[in-house]
Amino acid sequence: MVKASREEHRKKVVEVLNKARSMELQAISQYMNQHYNLDDMDYGELAAQIKLIAIDEMKHAEDFAERIKELGGEPTTELADKVVKGQDVKQAFTFDSNLEDDTVDAYNQFLNVCRENGDSTTAKIFEKIIDEEQEHLNYFDDVGEHIENLGQAYLAKIAGTSSATGLNSQGFVARQGGGGAAE
Repeated sequence: MVKASREEHRKKVVEVLNKARSMELQAISQYMNQHYNLDDMDYGELAAQIKLIAIDEMKHAEDFAERIKELGGEPTTELADKVVKGQDVKQAFTFDSNLEDDTVDAYNQFLNVCRENGDSTTAKIFEKIIDEEQEHLNYFDDVGEHIENLGQAYLAKIAGTSSATGLNSQGFVARQGGGGAAE
């Protein structure tokens, strides 16, 4: 049996990094679209949280791109899927929960590819990002359950809230006290 070369190992890791980057770029576009729509519907608090999650996703996309460049690859600019537009508040959080659940699953598989190819540095990046994606998933699940269980009473409580996130560049995870210090 012939051992794979270091170059072949890197190529496999770059491939999963680009798949992950593509997923992040799609999530950024999806979440920003939802942010604008929720803000227009006057659900500012929900819009603000989704904007912060999109900022987290931007940081993830950048982390993946930097590692791809370190490994000699070229970061993709392609989105993994189309942005689903026109979602109402009830659809958005179930959709996002499913998107994050799929992401956590895929990234765990990508993490295994990194380990199988001897790349502990990239594996650590995936481990960190998986934890952050899980926080996003938990948030989307919680809001989705509130909407499902409390319906209009929950939405009425949020209607008219501010969507201002200020000039702070921290994303959702950093604002929740996780993910380390802001850069």
